Amino acid sequence: MPQEVKLHPSGQVVTCEDGETVLEALERSGYALPNNCRAGACGECKVHVRSGEFDQGFVLDMALSQDERAEGFGLMCMAKPLGPMVIDWGTEDAKPKLFPPRASQYAVLVDRIARTPRITEFVLRPLGEPMRFWPGQYIQLGDPGAGVPVRSYSLASAPRPDGELKLQVTRAEAEDKDPLAGRTSRWLHDEVQLGDTLRFSGPHGTFIGDPAVDTPVLCLAAGSGLAPILSLTEAALRRGYKPPVTLMFSAREVAELYDRGLMRYWEQRYPNFRYLPTTTRVPAEGLLHGRIPTILGQQFPDLSGYSVFIAGTTSFVDDCVFAAKALGAKPQLIHTEGFFTQI
Repeated sequence: MPQEVKLHPSGQVVTCEDGETVLEALERSGYALPNNCRAGACGECKVHVRSGEFDQGFVLDMALSQDERAEGFGLMCMAKPLGPMVIDWGTEDAKPKLFPPRASQYAVLVDRIARTPRITEFVLRPLGEPMRFWPGQYIQLGDPGAGVPVRSYSLASAPRPDGELKLQVTRAEAEDKDPLAGRTSRWLHDEVQLGDTLRFSGPHGTFIGDPAVDTPVLCLAAGSGLAPILSLTEAALRRGYKPPVTLMFSAREVAELYDRGLMRYWEQRYPNFRYLPTTTRVPAEGLLHGRIPTILGQQFPDLSGYSVFIAGTTSFVDDCVFAAKALGAKPQLIHTEGFFTQI
């Protein structure tokens, strides 16, 4: 028979149907509990069970140790309630609880991929325990001892069992008035080599929205602002988010519209996903042309029922917020990540 699972401390209740795992019940109710393998192997969906009995099923000790089991923790991807349960999840308003940032973490650069003439993707594999994070968050890295300031870079993919992290970094040129402008980006592009170990901290940021909201989603991005949007979109599609998800991406010309293959895959794999690229300087056949704030109303005349996620430079974000509000978007459903110039 169906069992109730109460979320502490909010008191919200979800119903777990016969044969359904707690993770499946949470996702069906709009709560995006972090997960990866869905098979009891990665430990990403680990939560503390305050009360209630459940069938944990087969899980690996590396994902849930015997000590953790004795302390009341469980993996919700495999757990099936045997009666009413109370689990620790989220805050008093049922929004996700942020993972505490860790100051000194180390990872090896295992790959670098040129996405555009100015944007490179850096792939990091952690040394030690993988970092738990919410899609949309960022890390901070640099090398102060070598004169490289610590700067913030958004994570460009959803969490993975092996803890792999992806950064998409725009190379910024030095300025006459400030030769240190963009120093960290040039360090990553020009000096860091494959196999180098990097020190970073994280996760940071609150660009995660409210996973309990079940609305159509519109994501707006420009340049490397695509990175956190990719992370959010991948996680939502992978967990089976059903309402329409549209991603509008702006670049100056076609050569700067990167990850088009991934966008095409998502469109074929997920019927609710749509990709709308636009160029702002050089028109291209079959593509939209113009800045997103200018052409947004042509595609979405009414945004009153949408959750809107916007990432890019602060001027891009500000203009998109203004345009979205003019089209009826509700302020509480607009989520932004503005990138300031990092010197």
